[in-house]
Amino acid sequence: MARMARLYVPGCAQHVIQRGNDRAACFHQRNDYLRYLEYLQSAAELHAVAIHAYVLMTNHVHLLLTPDDAGACGRMMQSLGRRYVRYFNNAHGRTGTLWEGRYKSTLVDTDSYFFTVCRYIELNPVRAGIVQRPQDYPWSSYLWNAQGETCSLLTPHPLYVNLGQDPEDRQRCYRAMFDQCMPEELIEELRRATNQAWAFGGDSFMTAIADTVNRRAVSRGWGGDRKSEKS
Repeated sequence: MARMARLYVPGCAQHVIQRGNDRAACFHQRNDYLRYLEYLQSAAELHAVAIHAYVLMTNHVHLLLTPDDAGACGRMMQSLGRRYVRYFNNAHGRTGTLWEGRYKSTLVDTDSYFFTVCRYIELNPVRAGIVQRPQDYPWSSYLWNAQGETCSLLTPHPLYVNLGQDPEDRQRCYRAMFDQCMPEELIEELRRATNQAWAFGGDSFMTAIADTVNRRAVSRGWGGDRKSEKS
C-alpha cells in the first residue's frame, strides 16, 4: 500500500515526532542531547525550517515547526537523522539503525491550537514523571519560551511574539498557560492525529485543509468541533 502523502499548507505549523527504533534510547548522556540540538539547528537553517518548540525525551523527540516549503521538513529530518546516527553509533560503539522508520507528523490548526501543541510538547517530561515542573527539565524549549534562556535554535512564532510588548511580558503570558491541566481527550486526539498523519484542529480547519490538499484531513468517525484551548 502506498504511503499517504504528508499534509502541507504554507504557513501552517507541524507537530513532528521521531522515536528510537523499538522504543530504544536515542540519548544516553549529556553530549548526545547537545549534539542533537546542534545538528537540528544546522539542518533547520540549511533547509529553511523554523523551530518553535521541542523536547528531547530518552527515546523520542517532539518538534513544533514551520517549514518554508512542502519538502523542507522531510529534508531536514533526513539530514538530521543521518548525521546524528553517525555520531551516536561512533560514540556508543554500535551499528545499524537508530530511528523507528519515518518520522510522524501532523498539520496544526495554528491560529487555534499552536499553544496547545507547545504545552503538550513541553509537558512531556512532567507527564512521564521525570520532573514535577517543566522548568526542571533541561532538554526542552520551555526554558526559552517561558523563562527567557538563550537558545539560538528557536524562531519565535508570530503568535508568540503577539503575547506581549516585550520578552518579559511574553514569558509571563506563556507561563500562565501552564497553570491548567490539558484535558486527556485533547492529548489523545493530538497523539492520534500525529501518528496517523491527519490534521489537528477544529472542523472548519479540517474542511479548509481538505479543500486545499484535495484529500481528507481527518479520519472518518471523528467529529464535533472543539473549542480552542489556548490556556
